[in-house]
Amino acid sequence: MKIEIKVPQLPESVSEATLLSWHKKEGEFVKREESLIDLETDKVVLEIPAPENGGIVEILLKEGSVVKSGQIIAYFDTEIVNKATPQLSPVSDTTTQVNQLPEAVSSPAPTDKIAMPAATKIASENNINLDNLAGSGRSGRILKEDVLKAVASGGSRVEERVAMTRIRKRVAQRLLESQHSNAILTTFNEVNMKPVMDLRAKYKDVFEKKHGIKLGFMSFFVKATIQALKQYPVVNASIDGDDIVYHGYFDIGIAVGSPRGLVVPILRNAEHMTIAQIEQTIADFGKRAKDGKLELEELTGGTFSITNGGIFGSMMSTPIINPPQAAILGMHGIKDRPVVENGQIVIRPMMYLALSYDHRLIDGKEAVSSLVMIKDALEDPQRLILDV
Repeated sequence: MKIEIKVPQLPESVSEATLLSWHKKEGEFVKREESLIDLETDKVVLEIPAPENGGIVEILLKEGSVVKSGQIIAYFDTEIVNKATPQLSPVSDTTTQVNQLPEAVSSPAPTDKIAMPAATKIASENNINLDNLAGSGRSGRILKEDVLKAVASGGSRVEERVAMTRIRKRVAQRLLESQHSNAILTTFNEVNMKPVMDLRAKYKDVFEKKHGIKLGFMSFFVKATIQALKQYPVVNASIDGDDIVYHGYFDIGIAVGSPRGLVVPILRNAEHMTIAQIEQTIADFGKRAKDGKLELEELTGGTFSITNGGIFGSMMSTPIINPPQAAILGMHGIKDRPVVENGQIVIRPMMYLALSYDHRLIDGKEAVSSLVMIKDALEDPQRLILDV
């Protein structure tokens, strides 16, 4: 039976997508749910799976083609069978076959490494053997960064001009829009992380044993942020034309790095989530971002965002607002610094906090006060449990 392979229905906010790389050739047998091709939108990379066992009989559009929802990109036929299935020899050879089975099982067949087109091109130009490289992409795919690293280790001076991915172009566009359309100001403060670190050290083992996830810092920041947003709802609001939209819920975007760029999946109704649920969801976001498995719906919306530059070593930054949100919290590296407590100089693990906000909507008083409330909650984490 012949089946049309179509571009899936894209959300209204995504008008078109780009075909990245075909994983299967015409006539090649494919199992149901195996990936046929990667599809890049402005936000995520999607996989189009095989609808049934069979194979592609005709590829209509090559890699790099721009496509829209519902567009036919290939024809698939369920009549194509797996010709590589091993066949048993006549009965007289059964003993020989059985004797040979352990050897066959103990010698795994070699696997072909998958390299992205840009990686293959650079490797060819620089005489790099792809078989010697370990891929850092999804399912071990070799990315151009892997090849460039191999080239750099050999001391070559390499330049390459490549088109921006859709995700990178979208990130660039949104950052420019944010700078041009918002009156962005940033207020700073610092937080003593010792109380949170002590609490985490005390309960991290029993927490991980019970919930199956490590206890990190982000869940404390999410809880502290929600507490501040409840007190200062304008920081959780957005502008729509001449109207201010106050959101009666807290959808917190968590910035996550991926091989294709920064993405911000959303913790929906984070005010109803436990610390364990927050940690589990963020860990899942991070894993699926790396594998390119985030859904479009998970990257849409949000009323406030948190970004952690500290994991990359950042000491201070001014994060850019993610429109149409009105504010974003920036976390940074934790460093031991001398501070004064009760007239004495002591060493404490300190972190700089930054709150960027749209001054068209949020006054300095609300911005500064909300950041101070986040700081106070983190320095006395019991308040997060008591909601005071």
